[in-house]
Amino acid sequence: MPSNYQDLSLFKVPGDFRGRSAFIVQLWWFVSATLFKFSPQFAYGWRRMLLRMFGAKIGKGVIVRPTARITYPWKLSIGDFSWVGDHVELYTLGEISIGRNSVVSQRSYLCTGSHDLKSLSFDIYQQPIVIEDEVWIATDVFVAPGVTIGTGTVIGARSSIFKDVQGGVIYMEKRAVVTKARSENG
Repeated sequence: MPSNYQDLSLFKVPGDFRGRSAFIVQLWWFVSATLFKFSPQFAYGWRRMLLRMFGAKIGKGVIVRPTARITYPWKLSIGDFSWVGDHVELYTLGEISIGRNSVVSQRSYLCTGSHDLKSLSFDIYQQPIVIEDEVWIATDVFVAPGVTIGTGTVIGARSSIFKDVQGGVIYMEKRAVVTKARSENG
């Protein structure tokens, strides 16, 4: 049966997509799954050192929690005194830049890559994410590829950001609303 929308047998990752050799990628995955993940909560300096060893640009006083996951640290830049919370996913297929004094709260997902929906071979692509200075990304926020969030902005919990957000604003998704009454017994 022919594929009409996507044929994953045609999918290929571009050769230089990861930005380092397969050996370095695997070494990072081992280090992140052991020495990084199981380090004590207070070992911020240790985790900063590990990230720098793998090419991340990490400012002074940066706090990265041990359960944060960084795909390719050589594509990550974090400014002075910024925080990355528990279970944050920094999916660095492309560059992620986090400015000074910014917070990415727990369970947020910054995603720099996706797939071309018009491509039968499901081509993968990457676009950078820029989080400027003094930004607070609250709990469980999704940030899509190519987004810039301006200085001083707050992104409210559980928001999904698919386009640039100007600086100095508080952005929150619409709250859930009642759409209709539920009848008893079905």
